[in-house]
Amino acid sequence: MGPSGSGKSTLLHILGFLDRPTKGNLKFSQTSQDDYSELDLAKIRNSEMGFVFQMFNLLPRASVLENVKLPLTYREIIEPRKTEIAKLAIKSVDLTYRIENLSNELSGGEKQRVAIARALVNNPKIIFADEPTGNLDSKTGKVIMEILRRLNEEEKKTIILITHEARTASHAKRVIKMLDGKIEEDVFIGRNNYKDKYLK
Repeated sequence: MGPSGSGKSTLLHILGFLDRPTKGNLKFSQTSQDDYSELDLAKIRNSEMGFVFQMFNLLPRASVLENVKLPLTYREIIEPRKTEIAKLAIKSVDLTYRIENLSNELSGGEKQRVAIARALVNNPKIIFADEPTGNLDSKTGKVIMEILRRLNEEEKKTIILITHEARTASHAKRVIKMLDGKIEEDVFIGRNNYKDKYLK
């Protein structure tokens, strides 16, 4: 969490290998980012990470199924299997009834569910979500947060989410507050809302 310009999106881009830090050392699976080639980083992003953005980033003239299948393009999987995997991801966000619709025919909440399905299609360990409820009304935003909560608790996905909304942050188990590119506060919120401050 943090105000605009505090460094939230920059931190997410660094953690997701979309940008490189100007100093410091970032490790993934005990290996420094500097020891990975650009091709290695691209493969990690595709197989180990999923990304959900505020503006959805869907192909407007492609169907829901085609959008969700996109990350599978670089996988050595036969075409019928790609369709099967994509359909399962779409089912996981309760959007099967829209599977043949073009993405520009969907509501904002439906577009975000497509974006989540696309992030899930390669079964990543980590999902990065940048203001995933920012363009949605509160009711739809609650649906999106419930999907992310289920992915975390039932499917054991790590969710790293950026928000400036206290309502959205209230779903988190850990809240890191940023200001001017630095961590201002790091709080673990455990069961029974017990708060343990890592850093103040």
